Amino acid sequence: MSNGTNYWCEIMADNPTSELIYDGRCPDCAERRVELPAPLPDPGDDFAWLVRDYDSFRRFMLEELAGRFPERTRWTAGDLEVVLVEALAAILDQLSDMTDRVAAEAFLETARRPESVRRLLSLIGYDAATAAGLVDDPPALAEGKTRHQKLDELWRRNPHLMAPARLAGPQAIRNQRRMVTVNDYAVRLREHPLVMRASSWSAWTGSWPTVRVATVLWEDRALDEADLSYPEDLRQRVTAFHQMHRLWKPVWEPVSPTIRTLLRPYLENWRMAGQEVILEDAVPVGIKMFLSIRVRANYFQSEVRNAVLQALGTGVGGFFAPGRLNFGEDLHASNIFQTLMALDGVENICLNRFKRFGDQYPDQTDTGRIPLQGLEIAVCDNDPLRPERGYLHLNLRGGRRG
Repeated sequence: MSNGTNYWCEIMADNPTSELIYDGRCPDCAERRVELPAPLPDPGDDFAWLVRDYDSFRRFMLEELAGRFPERTRWTAGDLEVVLVEALAAILDQLSDMTDRVAAEAFLETARRPESVRRLLSLIGYDAATAAGLVDDPPALAEGKTRHQKLDELWRRNPHLMAPARLAGPQAIRNQRRMVTVNDYAVRLREHPLVMRASSWSAWTGSWPTVRVATVLWEDRALDEADLSYPEDLRQRVTAFHQMHRLWKPVWEPVSPTIRTLLRPYLENWRMAGQEVILEDAVPVGIKMFLSIRVRANYFQSEVRNAVLQALGTGVGGFFAPGRLNFGEDLHASNIFQTLMALDGVENICLNRFKRFGDQYPDQTDTGRIPLQGLEIAVCDNDPLRPERGYLHLNLRGGRRG
């Protein structure tokens, strides 16, 4: 076989020479003829590509030995050739398994290593570490870890957590982050941890249309309020949100930024080019309410009072919690009754006064509805230092004192 191969290589190595042959009667007409070597024979393919495990490797090599040495009719496990075949088959089985594992790490569906899944998700623009709420440790820490290192450790301890990320990553491609239509600005801003509510509309300024966005912010704060004290968990959520959308990392020290400062990069990153966007605060409307409440016989008045203040408060789950009421949403007395009658210890309620703050506004006790419009949102902070933001007056009767 080697001699034949050398023969064909020698033939192919020489350039074919052409020859002019004059066969016709015309002495000026000739034909150029070139004698080309015969094509190389097909080498064939006698290797079984489905051979992948120990048993198939062992059987394949034993069959090859039996074919090369037909005069030998007996092969036992004690033969040196069989021992070498089995040792080689074991090594090939390990290499084949390693090849399969390496190939599986190239696909999101079959990858098993946390760093492989994380990198494959990053190729489609999905940051799994940020989506899990992980942030980088401050540089001041000597052994600080990045959010990617934290995610790899988390997935290594809990492999089942990789399955939701595999599903969320491809689905995130379909989520449009752009701000093109007027409604897009409100929808995208509501995703920010500092924004509870948002409403957007287009206004003509005389030269070009401007998109204006009104917001209800965390703890009903103002856009330009300075010296805010952000809780640590809120800082982490805002930092993770900025990392997810590839925005600049917020600088919390030594002076806390205003909310407008934190929202502006998000708008600039996703708004349509050439579109002017103006952020505005919502218009708070203070509500004055005088309520008379009859307490059940077996309940203390102090407990019922605290429950009523909490139900109509601005805390989590409160009726006047920031973001619960929408822009221009009318305030109905029936909703107040429904909220208070669900409390333990409340037997009956009488609404004595129900109006907007300000002497120019009439009492709406008879109608049971305070109309609001535009960017107005009903608020009732019940803060004696800021009566313009609404307050409650409770008159409790019955029950037990204490």
